[in-house]
Order: sequence, then structure tokens, then C-alpha cells
Amino acid sequence: MSNYYIPKRTRNLYCPKSSAPFKLSRSKIELFMQCAKCFYLDRRLGVGRPPGFPFALNNAVDFLLKKEFDLLRQEGVAHPLMKKYGVDAVPIEHEMFNEWRNNFKGVQYHHPATNLLIFGAIDDLWQNPQGEYIVVDYKATSKNEEIVALNKGWQDGYKRQMEIYQWLIRQNGFKVSNTGYFVYCNGKTDTEKFDGRLEFDITLIPYDGDDSWIEGIVKDLHACLNSISIPQSGKDCDFCAYREAVEEVSG
Repeated sequence: MSNYYIPKRTRNLYCPKSSAPFKLSRSKIELFMQCAKCFYLDRRLGVGRPPGFPFALNNAVDFLLKKEFDLLRQEGVAHPLMKKYGVDAVPIEHEMFNEWRNNFKGVQYHHPATNLLIFGAIDDLWQNPQGEYIVVDYKATSKNEEIVALNKGWQDGYKRQMEIYQWLIRQNGFKVSNTGYFVYCNGKTDTEKFDGRLEFDITLIPYDGDDSWIEGIVKDLHACLNSISIPQSGKDCDFCAYREAVEEVSG
């Protein structure tokens, strides 16, 4: 592609000539890592991937967990799950906390080298006796196995998500523990009957994050945004494979 494509939709798209900071979410960084072409089509040309189905049950679990931990946050005491797994910390009150977990605001950092305003909404924040913040993320699923580790390939995105949150809070000048936690809720299917109730096994999974890769990726995706050429597809991108298949059969 030798010339700029002028999209019908221009709102929230990157313009190389603009001097205003460009807001970029944590999920768009993940999109770039999955497929630079899809990222470019989305953020530069205004052609996003088709939206997925909403995870209404997952959102309900997320909402209820937040309510549960918020009650303990007000009291300044640890959750029984934290005690069970020996985590010496409490859910923390912070003046920015409600904004940090707002999907449209989140934890924000203006990256001066690229003029990107990077943000991501956290689920929870704890604090240990050393004064370090602990990033916590809620996950919900239903698997016929006990979930005690993030040992599946598709869970690598969860790990990157945690590391970006840790990086964002560090860039705001706070001490952050390398160890974050996933509160993993696994829907049970071995109960005798439904009775209008869905029960969960809940595990607390520690993860030691390493955010050293983020700076390089941010610079790479910034270079991608400033390119006049559409980049190559990610090698495992199903969306690009589908587009290519359609082009082949439609001539």
C-alpha cells in the first residue's frame, strides 16, 4: 500500500501528523502482539475485527468479586482466600482506585518517547506490609479440572495483561510487587442439580511478572502506526486467514 487510506470512520484513529497524545488501551497492545496487520487496520485505518460475544456470566462473577473485596477493603482486613493461601496483604484503599478500575479511564501513563497515552483497567489492588502494591486480576471459566497454574499457551495473554498493569502502576511512581495474583473461579458441573445456583471452586494463582518487554513493544507498535504500509499478518491470525480465503474464492 503506497498511499494513505482515508477511512469513513476517523474517530479514535491514529494520525501521524497529530500532536495530541494518542490513547491506546492495554488490549490494543495485545492485539499488536497477536497480529500487527489487524492492529494497523484497527487503529490506523478504522477497520476493526468483528466483535466477540459478550461474556455476561464472566462479567457477573467479576462484579460480585469486586463487591465482596470492597466490603473487606472498607474494613481493612484480608479476604479468607488470601489467608488460605498465606498472602500477607489486604485490599487497599486508594484515592485513584475507582478510576483505575474504570474501563474507560484505568491506570494511565503518557509515554513521552511515542506520545502514546497507554491505559488499562485493573480488577483489584492489594498491599503488603512492605508497602508494595499487588496487582490482582479476576478470571472465570468452567473446566473439568482444577486450575492451579497458568500453564496453557492461550493463558500467556493473561500474563502479559498482568505485566502491563504492573508496568502502568510503576510508571505512576508507585512501588509494585513483582508477584501478582489471579483469583480464578472455576464453575462446577459435578453438582447433583442446578437449583438456579452456579457454584465455583476458587483458587488463588501467584504470578511473578516481568515487564521488561513492554518498552520495546510500545516503540515497535508506534513505528507500525507511523508506517504508510500495511504490515504482514501474524502467523497464527485466524482473522487474516479468513480474509485471505475470501479474497481467493471471490477473485
